[in-house]
Amino acid sequence: MLKELRKYSNFGTPNFYFELLITLNNKKEITWKKSDLEKLFYNRIIDGRSVYDGCIELAIKINILMLDGNKVSINDELSDFLNSVNQVSDKFIEYLFHKLKNDEDFHKIFCSEYLSYDIIYKSLQISNSAFGLKFSNFKQLLIDFGAIKAHPTVEINSYIINSRYKKLFDKTVLPEIKKRKIGVEEFKKAMELQQIYGEEAEKFVVEFENKRLNYIKNIDWVAQYIVNEGYDVASYNNSSDGLQNRFIEVKSYDGDIPYFFWSRNEYKVAKRKKEQYWVYLVNRKQMNIENYQPIMEQNPYENILKNDSWNKEVDKYMIKLNVK
Repeated sequence: MLKELRKYSNFGTPNFYFELLITLNNKKEITWKKSDLEKLFYNRIIDGRSVYDGCIELAIKINILMLDGNKVSINDELSDFLNSVNQVSDKFIEYLFHKLKNDEDFHKIFCSEYLSYDIIYKSLQISNSAFGLKFSNFKQLLIDFGAIKAHPTVEINSYIINSRYKKLFDKTVLPEIKKRKIGVEEFKKAMELQQIYGEEAEKFVVEFENKRLNYIKNIDWVAQYIVNEGYDVASYNNSSDGLQNRFIEVKSYDGDIPYFFWSRNEYKVAKRKKEQYWVYLVNRKQMNIENYQPIMEQNPYENILKNDSWNKEVDKYMIKLNVK
């Protein structure tokens, strides 16, 4: 869908759609055509915009408007949600995300490559480069509807995803992000076991942290969205802490002897975060036992890598040809 809509310059604002839907809802006896709706806003300026070339087309594609032959009408499901601009805005984003959840271009934008986690704002952020010039009109739509907002630190060149839409994002977008975090072939081979084991252990740790902190703090399951952050869960050392200061890499294992594999990226993040970085080792056979506690290792860069109690083995070598 996004590819088809690239030719348009403006997708409209909440005020535009509020006026459009109110008009259609109040004048259902009139037979409206697309051309009639375009004339409604001809030579008008709304929120500083005077061109509305992509608005009607987008509204039809996401089922805000219904098209029957040449006749255009409001989706009857929306009639009870026209009390305010904010209410219309929320329903618009809901319909938009549901429509785009299987759109290939949408998932090229909202993918692990461009998503990251902001520990200060405790929210997901998406890089500006995810949109490029191709989808700048879509980016502007998300900004206009408050789905994303510019990061306060200009140098970061990213947008923060509005936590107001987190539940909607989790329900519609997250399942596809999970599927696409690894390639298709790897997905077929690894998802059945490794991915499932990993997610079960991460879910266990999120609940474990919630219990440990008496459900006072919001624990963020970062790995749901991002594969390269270097940790899976963002938590707190104590319930009185204001900022997240416990970044947990979750590893599951099977058997009596704990073991785990550590990626180069996880190693680098652990080295940088030092005492704030933890590895939680979850025994898959014991995690469902009441009051089970995982092995929790703080600052593994120092306490595991430099500890003779742990046996370290090199799993892979990167071999490069020396070019003179």
